[in-house]
Amino acid sequence: MSDLFNVGDEERARAFEHARRAAAGAARIPDVPASTPLRPVRRAAVIGAGTMGGGIAMALAAIGIPVRLVDASAEGLERGLARVRENYAGSVSRGKLGADDMQARLALIEGSLAIADVGDADLVVEAVFEDLGLKQDLFRQIDAAARPGAILATNTSGLDIDQIAGVTQRPQDVVGAHFFSPAHVMKLLEVVRASRTAPDVIATLMDLGRRMGKIAVLARIWPGFIGNALFRNYTREAHFLVEDGALPHEVDAALRRFGFAMGIFAVHDMAGNDVGWQTRKAQMATRPTDRRWNDLILKLCEQGRLGQKVGKGWYRYERGDRTPHRDPELDAFILEESKRMGIERRPISDEEIIKRCVWGMVNEGARLLEHGIALRASDIDITYLTGYGFPAQHGGPMFLADRIGLPEVLADIRRLHEEYGYWWQPAPLLEQLVREGRRFADLDR
Repeated sequence: MSDLFNVGDEERARAFEHARRAAAGAARIPDVPASTPLRPVRRAAVIGAGTMGGGIAMALAAIGIPVRLVDASAEGLERGLARVRENYAGSVSRGKLGADDMQARLALIEGSLAIADVGDADLVVEAVFEDLGLKQDLFRQIDAAARPGAILATNTSGLDIDQIAGVTQRPQDVVGAHFFSPAHVMKLLEVVRASRTAPDVIATLMDLGRRMGKIAVLARIWPGFIGNALFRNYTREAHFLVEDGALPHEVDAALRRFGFAMGIFAVHDMAGNDVGWQTRKAQMATRPTDRRWNDLILKLCEQGRLGQKVGKGWYRYERGDRTPHRDPELDAFILEESKRMGIERRPISDEEIIKRCVWGMVNEGARLLEHGIALRASDIDITYLTGYGFPAQHGGPMFLADRIGLPEVLADIRRLHEEYGYWWQPAPLLEQLVREGRRFADLDR
């Protein structure tokens, strides 16, 4: 279908205007008026000196907020502070930052090995490994150390924040602050509202995001919140496409033709295929058996194909070069896996690749709207345009679905549900909108 790949000048202009309005609209929260008093954030603490924690510290220092960067080990803290210095030095060498500004920002970031040192912070951001038990343990310690009225934020990318807030004596002060990596560069901040988060905490985090030059989007608790909830559908379907007949370079080529700067398998290799590897392996024993799962990426990890950092993943890489090259060895492995699973491989068109990758996102987006996880369809769009590289000319997944036509999108989803089952169950809200002759944009009005 040409509409998925060829965007006219008028449609492109409408998409850009939609993005502008969506960015402005994300700041409006019906039950948190603009007049809500903000909590002062004069000092901050970040727990976890890894890539994410260091980036968050840099984002705060950029707007003049002193930050104490806390880590459990002296080695980890020194690595984190060294990474911050290297990031600043890189910005200076590229002419993005003056040498005096670099020194001023470095002076605002100090290291510590003691959680007790968060006691004078108005904002404490936890940025450690994505493990619920670990985060709960840290929040018990933060709760004991932080001053009354301090905002306690978790940088989780999808865990249940109510379970984190529940271990504290002040759940009203606990909020999700999902920064995107690198946190000092990426423009999206998901502010995640737990069931007892106070309105002034929400207002303060939304304002802080604005001050840091980010687009802050409010979400409620849902596995993956807004961004990663849709992203799971996108990546899962891309992997199923590879099992069904496409090869990684074919899926990526279709995604680039659609407008993504990188295909999903090249992104996997860049991030590292072992991200979340152990967690996913542990989940295999208890996950439901009534649906299809994809475990190819786990098998790649077991073969040592971790991505760019080792020279091979979904692609192969020459030493010192990040250009992905098709790997016949990987192609042969995929063909053998399809055969082992009893899947008869077939040619798959670019149109099918895009529909299966994007309509799954749209269907999940409709569920988020139905359950109140996202306030607006435009919030979902700006999340994807800002944090996930969705092609700007398409205006976001929900805007694109409106442009193509929800009846056609729903017809495709119903057909895919008949063919592939569980993951394609049509969202009730999408069916309702089609029955009523309405669009996602009508909900935003």
